[in-house]
Amino acid sequence: MPKVLIADKLSLEGIEILEAADGLEVLNKPGMSPEELLEVIPDIDGLVIRSGAKVTAEVIAAATKLKVVGRAGIGVDNVDIPAATERGIVVMNTPFGNNITTAEHAVALIVSLARHIPQATASMKAGKWEKSKFSGLELYKRNAGVIGAGNIGRVVVERLQGLGMNVIVYDPYLTEDAAKALGVERVDFEGLCEKADIITVHVPKVKETIGLLGAEAFKKVKPGVLIVNASRGGIVDEDALLDALNSGQVGGAALDVYVEEPVKGEHPLVAHPNVICTPHLGASTAQAQLNVAISVAEQVRDYVLKGVVSNALNMPSVSPEVMEKVRPYVALGEKLGRFQGQICSGGIKEVEIDLGGEVAELDAAPIASAVLKGLLESVTDHVNMVNADSIAEKRGIRVVHSKSSKSADFASIITTKVTGDGPDRLIAGAIFHGGQPRIVRVDDFMLEAIPEGATLFINNHDRPGVVGMVGQILGEAGVNISRMQLALSPESKQAAMLVNIDSAPVENVLENLRGHADVISAQVLEL
Repeated sequence: MPKVLIADKLSLEGIEILEAADGLEVLNKPGMSPEELLEVIPDIDGLVIRSGAKVTAEVIAAATKLKVVGRAGIGVDNVDIPAATERGIVVMNTPFGNNITTAEHAVALIVSLARHIPQATASMKAGKWEKSKFSGLELYKRNAGVIGAGNIGRVVVERLQGLGMNVIVYDPYLTEDAAKALGVERVDFEGLCEKADIITVHVPKVKETIGLLGAEAFKKVKPGVLIVNASRGGIVDEDALLDALNSGQVGGAALDVYVEEPVKGEHPLVAHPNVICTPHLGASTAQAQLNVAISVAEQVRDYVLKGVVSNALNMPSVSPEVMEKVRPYVALGEKLGRFQGQICSGGIKEVEIDLGGEVAELDAAPIASAVLKGLLESVTDHVNMVNADSIAEKRGIRVVHSKSSKSADFASIITTKVTGDGPDRLIAGAIFHGGQPRIVRVDDFMLEAIPEGATLFINNHDRPGVVGMVGQILGEAGVNISRMQLALSPESKQAAMLVNIDSAPVENVLENLRGHADVISAQVLEL
């Protein structure tokens, strides 16, 4: 029975979802030490975490059965995603459960920073009345610079617009049409720094965003700008921010996240009089905790038991509804890739995957990953749909995707073309009535073959007696033929046959076939 480990504190409702799932054994052990996690992880199929457990490369190397890591929340700084991808482990998060909560906290920080609310509160609690000291900034008509217009950033935009602020956005992936729909001005990073009265950060922590707001950026900002970071620690360079605060270039900062958490000792930014700070409370509401717990439990359960992928960070995510439609094509794509991997000779340089007809309306990513999985099975171990793209990239295989809305002969068709050291090979397949996969083209040969089990692929000269000869040689060897599909290429005067057999023949049977004068090639495929 698959085992799911809950390694961080999770709301009861999430735990109950996992425990109620038939076919799962649940271990609820929050607060495990790194040593304890390493000890138990080899026997775990699914891992549920928050921000406490660290899924390092060492943990992943020890996780011989692990299929999925589910993060209850957005940030996955505590998961080595490249290592997980290489091992074929899906990494999921729950990007929607705490959007509102996190956005509201960012807005609360903006208002508190602009009006010095925490400092004024502390002053009054100390018995003082320092009204003139805490004169603030009116937000109405000020320029709010939002870095990142993703799930949380968009909510922040809406809330700031509600305060009457002029919102400008820097997001390389935001189109002009999307910016117009949001009612914001799209600017480049330098433009945001120069125009914004307040800058708030809402991007993931990746190589490109670490230190995004650093010394060079602070030289370009408006003097006295306010900086808010409720995203991830490290996106704002802490040393550079401290220098900018001390020089007055930055008028104040509000921080919910830090490079090192929890903050140890006296942090110079925490101690700074112009900084307000909270201990990573962005998602800390009862509603958000409940939402992400339910989401991660359902996602891990559905992947371990059904293979349904939701909110994955290292492979295509497919909803259960879409998976029902795409599943037959994923299965077909894998068989096409497996066929290609066994007939190609030499190194592979490029794979073209074309979806034609009705299948072109579906998400191509899982189908393409399935093709690569099947293709690479013949050259590497431990390949699946999670790491197939990564393995192909490491091997220098270029993957080309295309779609065409019309298909001449079939309602839907998947065509794969492999280019490499040997001759180009083209294999196409279609889904017939009832969801049955068929191989419909092998190079220049058109046929309708069921890709199943041990299959003989024979290329021969188009002459009488070849089919009988094949039947005789297999019959004498005790190899039973379950199906046979024939195809002809009149231009080349060659023929091909795909012969489904009950079991793979021994090598001397293949040698007998190959030794026949009319046989160009003969090989056994496992489909």
